[in-house]
Amino acid sequence: MTVSPVPPEQETAPTSTTVPAAPTMPTGPTGPFATFATFEPQSARVPSQGGSPGIEADVAGAARPCVTELRLAAFAGLRQVSVPLGAVTVLAGASGSGKTRALRAYAALARLGHGTEIGQVFPDPLGCVPQRARPDAQRRRGFRIGCTADGPEGPVRLDVAVQAEPELRIVGERLTSGGVVLLETALLDPSRRTVRATWYTGGASPVTRVPFPGDRLAATLLPLRMAGRTDAERRVLAAAEQLVVALRSVFACDPRPGRMREPVPTGSGRLLGGCDNLADVLWRTRAECAQRHGQLVAALRAGCAGPVADLYARALTDGTVRAVLDRGDGHRTDLARLGSGELRYLALALVLLTGPGVLEVDAAGEVPDAMQTLTVLADGLDRCLDPRQRRELLLLAARMSRRGHVRVVGTVHDATWAAGVEGVSVVHLDPVVDLVP
Repeated sequence: MTVSPVPPEQETAPTSTTVPAAPTMPTGPTGPFATFATFEPQSARVPSQGGSPGIEADVAGAARPCVTELRLAAFAGLRQVSVPLGAVTVLAGASGSGKTRALRAYAALARLGHGTEIGQVFPDPLGCVPQRARPDAQRRRGFRIGCTADGPEGPVRLDVAVQAEPELRIVGERLTSGGVVLLETALLDPSRRTVRATWYTGGASPVTRVPFPGDRLAATLLPLRMAGRTDAERRVLAAAEQLVVALRSVFACDPRPGRMREPVPTGSGRLLGGCDNLADVLWRTRAECAQRHGQLVAALRAGCAGPVADLYARALTDGTVRAVLDRGDGHRTDLARLGSGELRYLALALVLLTGPGVLEVDAAGEVPDAMQTLTVLADGLDRCLDPRQRRELLLLAARMSRRGHVRVVGTVHDATWAAGVEGVSVVHLDPVVDLVP
């Protein structure tokens, strides 16, 4: 018996466009994506201002895979929302508009792209279910998210249906490119821990159907099950690889000034999401890349009070290191004396000027760095920053994104200060109240 992954909620469905499916991969009327027929209504697409999403290319013209759209069909109060993502995207809106939830969904997709088990990605799955979602006869409820990854293979769409109760599992997944369904999974037997995966082969048998585990994203497992003997199989593999590469290099950053003021032991090597070990990372980066360090010092001159000649880490007698500003006149200032805005500005500038080798990011090691783009997720991008600091930080993000190596998605309450900055897209989200009668 085929079951729907996420029971339809008892409400009026909005007018929408239908996701086209390839004739070689039919899906039954009660199949896993029956509730995805209204996944992306045009009326729900959030407009952006001041930029355009697209494929990032380096100076040689080679397209780097990147996520250009985030779709939230039913996720923690957000319904039928499609958010376009440019090189630098600022999500603006009042409290309750879903800015943080959108970043949370993006980060979850990134972890799924790593092949992370679903229980680690969603430790509180019921918090992701829309508040008024009603269970079906089997007492099942869930949520749906997705994204589009652009790159050499063109736009590749991923749609995922997750069952939150009675047990957490991925019950539906669809990978499409050019209107053709390349991969699709369906939960056929709730008593089993597997789903049936179907992918396009184009050979003597037009499709292949095998069981896949229901606790991981099937697209990340395809290279283990597909040889790539036909052109169609190679197309499926290329689309899956583009999606995984676009999702994997994501760094969620929320600097915590209180912890950045403390001395830290050496040896961690890579910057954590809270930037607690910033002094240790400076100990390393100042010696490894003088050019990037010089750019960081120049950024500090624009965003910190007083003169700034240099920034370095000073070793203490107990084996720890503390970050210090050299004022250039014989005076030095410990970072512990800086304000919270200056510390957040410093940490975010360091993140923008470095890469996966310095940040705590599990990038795709089998893909050359020149073909990867780091995406920085910054919730509360302007928190504690004064007008000069937030403007300088945005200009730095735009400048680094033009090289194609860095993309930024940040949230703010009011984005009027970001309007008009070249290369920056502003997306306004309206307040959402998940109270469906």
